[in-house]
Amino acid sequence: MSRLLASWRLRAARPALVSYLLSSGALASAALSQLVTFAILARALGPTEFGLFVQISAVTTIAVQLCGLGASDCLLRRVSREPASYAGLLGHNLCLIGLTGGVLVIGGTAVLTGWLRLSSGPSVDLTTLALLLFGNVVVVRVILLVETAFLGLGRFHAANRAVVGFALARIATAGFACLISGVSTLAEWALWQCAGNLVYALAGAAWLRPLGRPRFAVLRAELKPGLLFSSQFVMRAVRANVDLLVIGLFAPLATVGSYGVARRIMDSSYLAIDAFNRLLYPRLARESRDGLHLALPLANRALAAALALGVSTCLGLFLLAPELPILFGRQFEELPFFVRCLSGTIVLVGAWAAAADLLGASGRQDARAWILNGANLLGSVLIAVATWLAAPLGTFVALYLVEGAIVVAAWLVLLRLAQRSRLQAAAGRAL
Repeated sequence: MSRLLASWRLRAARPALVSYLLSSGALASAALSQLVTFAILARALGPTEFGLFVQISAVTTIAVQLCGLGASDCLLRRVSREPASYAGLLGHNLCLIGLTGGVLVIGGTAVLTGWLRLSSGPSVDLTTLALLLFGNVVVVRVILLVETAFLGLGRFHAANRAVVGFALARIATAGFACLISGVSTLAEWALWQCAGNLVYALAGAAWLRPLGRPRFAVLRAELKPGLLFSSQFVMRAVRANVDLLVIGLFAPLATVGSYGVARRIMDSSYLAIDAFNRLLYPRLARESRDGLHLALPLANRALAAALALGVSTCLGLFLLAPELPILFGRQFEELPFFVRCLSGTIVLVGAWAAAADLLGASGRQDARAWILNGANLLGSVLIAVATWLAAPLGTFVALYLVEGAIVVAAWLVLLRLAQRSRLQAAAGRAL
C-alpha cells in the first residue's frame, strides 16, 4: 500500500517537477550565456576596457528596472487571472517602455559622461554610451516583455524558449564579434551588442504577433502598482551596483573588472531560486485571490525549497571558485576570493524571496515596496560607506547585513498581514 501511495505521489508531483526543471534549464542557459559572454569580452577587451564596460553595465542594470515603470508586473499578475486583458496590458507596457526609454537613454548618457570623468579610466564617446544604453535598457526591456507575456498566459514552454533563445543570441553575438570579427574595443562592442539585441527583439515580436495586436493606451490605474513594483527592483539594482560604482572611483580598472565578474556570477547564481519563483508567482497570485493567508502554506513550502537550492548553489560556487580564472583569464586573479566571499548571500536571498513574492502576488506591493526599498536605500548608503572606508571586506560585511535585514523584515510583515487576513476572513464568515 505504501508503495502505491508513493508511486501516486510521484506521478502527481511529476508535472511540477518537469516544469521546474524546464524553467531552471531556461534560466541556467541565460546565466551561462552571461558568463560565457563576459568571459569572451574579458579576453577580447582586456582588463582596462572590460573594467570600463563593467562600470557602464552597473548603470544599465539600474536603468532597465526603471524602463517601463514596472508595467510587466500587471501584465503577469492580471493576465494570469484574466487572459482577455492581454491586449490592453501589452499596449500599456509598450507605451511606457517607449516613453521612459527615451528619457533614460538621454539622461543616462549625460550622467555617465560626468561620472566617468571622475574615474581614472579612459573616456568614452557619446555614441558608444548611447548605444550601450539603448541596447541594454530599452531593447532588453522589450525582450524581457516577451517572456513575461508568455508566463502570464501560462505558456511556460514558449517563455522558456524566449529565454533560451536570448541566451543563444547573446553568445552568438559575442562569439562572432570578438572571436571572428576581432572586436577589441568597447566602441566596437557597443555597436555589435545593440544590433544583436535588436534582431532578437524583432524575433520576439514575431512570436507574440499571433496572440493578438496590442491596444496602445496608458492604463492610469496600473501606474501606481507598477511604480511600487519597479521601485523595488530599482533600489535593489542600486544597492547591487553601488559598490561597483564606488570601487571604480579609486581602484584600478583590473580590480573593478574582477569584482564586476564576481558580482555577475552571483547574479547568475540566483537562477535556481529565480526559476522556482517564476513558476510560483502566478500560483501565489491565484491562491491569494480570496485572502493572503490562503497562500501562506505554499509560501512556507517554497521557503524550504529555496533554502535547499541556495545552500547547494553556495557550496558549488565555493568549490568551483579557484577554477574561474581559467575561464575569464589569468589577469583576473582576485576573482576566486571575491566569489567565495559573496557566495553565502544566495542563501539569504532564498530566505526572503518567497515572502516577498507572496506579498507582491497578493497585491500588497505597498508592503513589499516599503520592505525592499527601505532596506535597499539604507543598504546602498551602508554599502557605499563601507566600500569607501574598507573595501572589499567592509563591502562584504555590509552586503550580508542588508540581506539578513530583508529576511527578518519580509517574514515579519508577511506573517502579520496573514494573521490580519485570517481574522478578516473569519469575521466575514461570522456575518
